[in-house]
Amino acid sequence: MDPSKPILCVLDASSYVGFWVTKGLLSKGYPVHAAVQNTGKPEIEKTIREMCKVENGLMVFSVDIMDYQSILVALKGCSGLFCCMDTHHVYDEKMVDLEVRGTINVVEACAQTDSVEKIVFTSSLTAAVWRENILSEKDVDERCWSDKEFCRKMKLWYPLAKTLSEQAAWALAMDRRLKMVSINAGLVLGPAVAEENSGSTISYLKGAAQMYENGVLAVVDVKFLVDVHIRAMEDSSTGGRYFCFDQIVNSEEETVKLANILRPLISLPQRYEVQGKEAFAERLRTRKLHKLIEGTA
Repeated sequence: MDPSKPILCVLDASSYVGFWVTKGLLSKGYPVHAAVQNTGKPEIEKTIREMCKVENGLMVFSVDIMDYQSILVALKGCSGLFCCMDTHHVYDEKMVDLEVRGTINVVEACAQTDSVEKIVFTSSLTAAVWRENILSEKDVDERCWSDKEFCRKMKLWYPLAKTLSEQAAWALAMDRRLKMVSINAGLVLGPAVAEENSGSTISYLKGAAQMYENGVLAVVDVKFLVDVHIRAMEDSSTGGRYFCFDQIVNSEEETVKLANILRPLISLPQRYEVQGKEAFAERLRTRKLHKLIEGTA
């Protein structure tokens, strides 16, 4: 642990992304308050509590995002928060409401502290790409939002949760004059992701065929995603939304590779062979992300 570095909080540290953010911060010498929910992944929470025994800079806090006071306890003394809200269940309509309410509680708690200066909010590309006709947008970038009524109509609960919770976070952060950055991530890939992040992965992929055909199905390696999160916290010039992905899946060959990575969540016939080489047009743009990476390299 580097005593000159500020304390940073990760909530929920027992989510897949939250766990890897926690590890990334510790590797860079940051002291970390790992806030874990009882709705998080039990195996990840167990690993974090085991890490606490050997990592001097790690403190673990049990948090209920519906309990405002428990959030304040975890935030005490922290200068920044990584808000990595997620669930290991498949998203449904009830999850949408819980995530939005929890997000409001977390951001409000940050506003009530004397120490939190910045929030890095983990969102999703699905909060930007869903509308009646995706093809109506030539470029999809940080200015775009998913159509909430369309998501409700199609029962796209994961995109709806990410859209509503990110919009709620932005509205409250601006009202309370909190500095915030959102990282709109593609489908997260990484070690044991099919086992440890199955609920969110399945939820993200609902409507995958439409995303694929419209050039907006993208993936991101969790280690790259973590690096972007930490850069966004460290760089004082960051602000607004950042699309974060390292590949757009827009050809049959790439979809087969993705399916193989996500086995057994996605299954293909044993002798499946790639038939065509056609690639759909890429519509996602990451100009802001490139500036961030180049500026902090």
